[in-house]
Amino acid sequence: MKSRLALLSATALLAACSSTPPGPEQGGAPVEERSPNARDINANPPVQQVLPDRAGNPLAALKDPNSILSKRSVFFDYDSYSIKEDARGLVEAHAKFLVANPSIKMLIQGNTDERGSREYNLALGQKRSDALKKALILLGARETQIESVSLGKEKPRNEGHDESAYSENRRADMLYTGEF
Repeated sequence: MKSRLALLSATALLAACSSTPPGPEQGGAPVEERSPNARDINANPPVQQVLPDRAGNPLAALKDPNSILSKRSVFFDYDSYSIKEDARGLVEAHAKFLVANPSIKMLIQGNTDERGSREYNLALGQKRSDALKKALILLGARETQIESVSLGKEKPRNEGHDESAYSENRRADMLYTGEF
């Protein structure tokens, strides 16, 4: 009797260890297709590489005034390091450029207006440059391509002392290889 019970248990155990996993047709979980020809319907379409100029320089696209890539500053609200919705397209365009050109590096310089102490402004400038770096990485750029630093209030775009000047100075500037 014990040998029958042992034989039945072993048979049941072997049947449970079947080498064919149940697929959706057997009521099991769906199996992801990983063949080279498989296409993930949730994947983003391939990024178009920015074409280099006649001399083979992809950075030429960054200087074209008709291109969104020629815009290099992301502006922030007072005492904030949150990227505003109106900068989304600009950030996405620069991320796509970095993805398409993995050998190109970027330096992000975080800036503040003149209000606040030196230490406070350096910290806020760093938070602004880090926020932009994080957004670019989340959009596909490699962390090794991007360095973020703070200049605090040391590099104002506008030397004025009013809200108009302050709003121009609250920014993160993106510089590319050869520009820093």
